[in-house]
Amino acid sequence: MSNLFTRFSRRTFIEGMSAGAAASLVAPALRAAQADVATLRGPDIALRIGAAPVNFTGKPRIATVVNDSLPAPLLRWREGDTATLRVTNELSEPTSLHWHGLVLPAGMDGVPGLSFHGIAPGETFTYRFPLRQSGTYWYHAHSGFQEQTGLYGAIVIEPREPAPFAYDREHVVLFSDWTDRDPMALYLKLKRQADYFNYQKRTIGDYAHDVRRDGFAKTRAAQSEWARMRMSPADLADVSGATYTYLTNGRTPAGNWTGVFTPGERVLLRLISGSSMSTFDVRIPGLEMTVVAVDGQYVHPITVDEIRIAAAETYDVLVKPAGADAFTIFAQSLDRSGYARGTLAVREGLEAPIPALDRIVYLGMADMAHNMAGMPSGPAMPGMVMPGDPPIHPPSEHRNPAVDMQAAAATPRLDDPGVGLRDNGRRVLTYAKLRSLFADPDGREPARTIELHLTGHMERFMWSFDGIPYEKAEPILVRYGERVRFKLVNDTMMAHPIHLHGLWSDLEDEAGEFLVRKHTVDIPPGTQRSYRVTADALGRWAYHCHLLYHMNGMFREVRVDA
Repeated sequence: MSNLFTRFSRRTFIEGMSAGAAASLVAPALRAAQADVATLRGPDIALRIGAAPVNFTGKPRIATVVNDSLPAPLLRWREGDTATLRVTNELSEPTSLHWHGLVLPAGMDGVPGLSFHGIAPGETFTYRFPLRQSGTYWYHAHSGFQEQTGLYGAIVIEPREPAPFAYDREHVVLFSDWTDRDPMALYLKLKRQADYFNYQKRTIGDYAHDVRRDGFAKTRAAQSEWARMRMSPADLADVSGATYTYLTNGRTPAGNWTGVFTPGERVLLRLISGSSMSTFDVRIPGLEMTVVAVDGQYVHPITVDEIRIAAAETYDVLVKPAGADAFTIFAQSLDRSGYARGTLAVREGLEAPIPALDRIVYLGMADMAHNMAGMPSGPAMPGMVMPGDPPIHPPSEHRNPAVDMQAAAATPRLDDPGVGLRDNGRRVLTYAKLRSLFADPDGREPARTIELHLTGHMERFMWSFDGIPYEKAEPILVRYGERVRFKLVNDTMMAHPIHLHGLWSDLEDEAGEFLVRKHTVDIPPGTQRSYRVTADALGRWAYHCHLLYHMNGMFREVRVDA
């Protein structure tokens, strides 16, 4: 895994800026940031990974692009075909592509150090794998911070059999986050001061509001508890709109990406979060959304007004625009520091009103379910509920300088919309509402449970499983054909979208019954969630938090052996 986090070369970045500065002032050089994303079809595709000047904020920067496009081209395939992709590296550093959510041979998965050696500068690597599924997916770099600099794109695999729902038109809507900063400098800034980008901290006005609502004694007790834990209830996101510009299909909010519709049509929107560090709350004021697929897999239709999309998740929704010529697709960040937006309209050039950002809702003690590290998981803190037995924390967490908190009363909370979405007057999707169209694909009870704790130290910006960073961890060994349960307990105060490569994650409800098949499962703070995994693919698979700057430590290898 030596080049999982290959340093993004500052020298290369500056040299590219110098070489492209003059060109970046003319329209052709901005193609990566402003043009419509190309669609590449068919089983045989050539991709070139290189660098290009872009300008999202008024300042020219160098992005990592595919075929001169940011996002990378949309790839459209058909289920049952064999995809062949010849990927040429035109960068001055190694690169890679991972096909997120696709079931394929381990050697084609695209994780340097696990499944292959990466693609060296000037070399071409050929990915070849059968397409054994259909739906909405995406692809991205698994080298360094190249995903943050633009190396990501959408995938649509058309089904062999007709979809179980009808639609007249479709649009891919890919949300992402862009920073003008060198990603390595951003990461080092977080290591030195984890709350550097948090401009949303509580004020004396918030304190006065809480006193009026809850009384002085209760407010003071809560404040004292946060101070004792050396935590902030405003720690909703590590990286905020203070540096991020949020994009829709590569367009800034001012750029107004537009998807055209004809009144009366039923439109399928393929929503993808290609963000590096952001969670989006997505809604279309004036329209309801009917969710028909999640992470590429069909679900029983459920109609909602709003969807929280964690990094790397995908949701297919049906909408039927009527009664207006334009509707805003509004994706606000979890910490309410900014938003991405696009427009559904009867023609280009139209806009609809953009809603105001929702007010910030801070974390509460019930969200946290935490005790200080090194202390027994004893009595609950004020405001916490404690059903059932408390989690059993592994010895590696105890008095560990990389662990500053533990969940004392973690529960699944699958029906909880999450902080900022509760009681907002809108119908919000939760995992508890999702049901796959198919029964449990395996049917067997798991033979064993693998319990992992998501751990961290906020002030030091350190992340791990069970308090053990990746470089010191042993692989998780699973036998081929085995059915296992992964139980994840979030001991941190941040949500972590966890992705297991190569294998499906069959999410369970509180009773252990199958809910929905996913490739990425979001684990909010103070929760524990479990899913079943059938080890039906041999090889070495990456298993990690999909927040890019957490991945360096919160990463394990899952090894499936015969």
